[in-house]
Amino acid sequence: MGKTNRIIIIGAGFAGKKIASEIASMGILGEVVAFIDDNRDKIGTQIGIIPVLGPVSNAGKIIENLKADEALIAIPGAGEAALRRIYSSLQRAELKKIRILPNVSQIIEGGAHLIQTREIKAQDLLARDPVHIGLVESLEYLRGKRVLITGAGGSIGSELARQLLSGGAGRLYLFDHGENNVYEIEKELKILQDGGVGEASTIVPIIGELQDRDFVKFIIKRLKADVIFHCAAYKHVPLIEENPVEAVKNNIFGTKNIVDAAKDSAVSRFVFVSTDKAVSPSSIYGASKMVAEELVLSSNSEQTNFMVVRFGNVLGSRGSIVPLFTRQIMKGGPVTITHKNVTRFFMTIPEAASLVLKTGGVGSGGNLYILEMGKPILIRDLAEQMIRFYGFIPKKEIAINYIGLRPGEKMDERLWTEEDRVEKTNYPGIIRVHHRTRLKGSLRTLLEETSEVCFPGKNFSLYRNRIHLRRILSRYIPSIRMVENEPEY
Repeated sequence: MGKTNRIIIIGAGFAGKKIASEIASMGILGEVVAFIDDNRDKIGTQIGIIPVLGPVSNAGKIIENLKADEALIAIPGAGEAALRRIYSSLQRAELKKIRILPNVSQIIEGGAHLIQTREIKAQDLLARDPVHIGLVESLEYLRGKRVLITGAGGSIGSELARQLLSGGAGRLYLFDHGENNVYEIEKELKILQDGGVGEASTIVPIIGELQDRDFVKFIIKRLKADVIFHCAAYKHVPLIEENPVEAVKNNIFGTKNIVDAAKDSAVSRFVFVSTDKAVSPSSIYGASKMVAEELVLSSNSEQTNFMVVRFGNVLGSRGSIVPLFTRQIMKGGPVTITHKNVTRFFMTIPEAASLVLKTGGVGSGGNLYILEMGKPILIRDLAEQMIRFYGFIPKKEIAINYIGLRPGEKMDERLWTEEDRVEKTNYPGIIRVHHRTRLKGSLRTLLEETSEVCFPGKNFSLYRNRIHLRRILSRYIPSIRMVENEPEY
C-alpha cells in the first residue's frame, strides 16, 4: 500500500467541513490531518477527530511538522489580500499541490463540493475583491426553467452553465458551433452533477451555427426556451481586423438570427453579453458588438425583454493575456506587452457570470446595464504579479518586452461615453445606462448595406469586400477609421 496523501484544509468553516467530510467518505484521496484557521475561538479545538490549528501565518511550520503533502484553501469569504497572504504562507512549505475552491462556492453557501476544487492559478490572486451575491435568491427566476446559452463552451458561457447548474435550472441547453467546446462543458457539468453539485437539471448539448438562420429559427422554436443568454461571438481584436467580414457576419447577423428567433418564439428574457470595446469602437470587433447592442435593444417588446450587459475583460479567459503570459513565463520569457501604459478593466469569470445572471433577473427590457469593474489596471503590473506568482523576479529572471499596439487596439477602454447618462441601480455591481442610439444613421439601412458584403446578392462585386465593409462601418460609426493597404479579400 502506498503512502497516504496527507491534506491540510485552510478554513474550518462550512466549506472546509463539507470537503473534509467528502474526503473521509471517499477514503481513496488521502486523509485530512488538520484544519488551519485564523479564528482564535476555533484554534485548539477539534472537528470530529481533526484538529484545528493556526494561525494561517504559521502554515509553513504546521505543514512541516505534520508532513502534509497538499493544502486546500476553503475560505468562501477570502478576498484578494487574504488569498495572497495565505498563498505566501503556503509557498514557503514544500507542498506537492495547492488547491482552491472556485468563486462559485463563495456565492452559493452550502454548495461546496470536493469536485469543484482545482489547482490554484495566478488569476485567483490578481482579481479585486468580488461583489458577493446571494445567487440562490438571484436565480429564483430561472429555477425549473429552460435556459439556452449560446457560446456555451466559452469562458463566460461555460461559467453561466456551472452556476445555473447549482442554481436549479430545469433544462440547460448548451449551444455552440464548436464540437469540442460542447463536448467539454457537457462532460464537466455531468461530472459536477455526479459529485453532488446542483439539482436534477437536464443537460442538452447542441452543436449549431448562429449564422444558419433557418436552423436557429427551428431550434429556438423546438426547444421552447424561457430565457436566452447570448454569449457567442468572435472576439479576438487583431484576428478580427484580419477577418472583418466573417466577424460582422457572425457577431451582427448571427445575433440578428437569434434575436428574430427569440421574438418569433416569445422567449421571455433575452440577455446579450457585450464588451467595453463597443464604446467608441476603434476595432471591427468593437463595431460589431456596438451594432449588435443596438439590434438587441431595438427589438424589445411586450412578449420578450431584451437587455444588454456590458463589461470589460475577464481574468483567464481563453485566448486572453493571462494564459498567454503563463505560457511565456513557463518557457522563460520574455513576457510581451503592447505598451508600458496600456490599461484594462478586469474581473473574474465567476463574478462576471453571477452579475450577468443577477441582471437577467432584476433588469428590465430595452435597457443597457454595465457591470462595475473598479479601476482599470496597468497590464505591466498584471504581468509583474504573474511573474512573481510563478516564483521569478520581473525584469531580472523574466524579461518584459513592449511590442506596440496591434491593429484595432486602444491604450485604454471605457465602459460608457461622456455623453451617456448613467445611474446606479438598487443592486451592487450593476449600473444602468439610459440608452440612446449611437449610430449615425438607420440601423435597418446599415444592416442592408453590410448584408451585401456578407452574403452574395445582386451586386456580387461587393461580396466579401472588406474595404467596402470598413467604409460602410466608418460612415455609421465615426470612430472606425479606414486603413491603408487593406487587402481586398
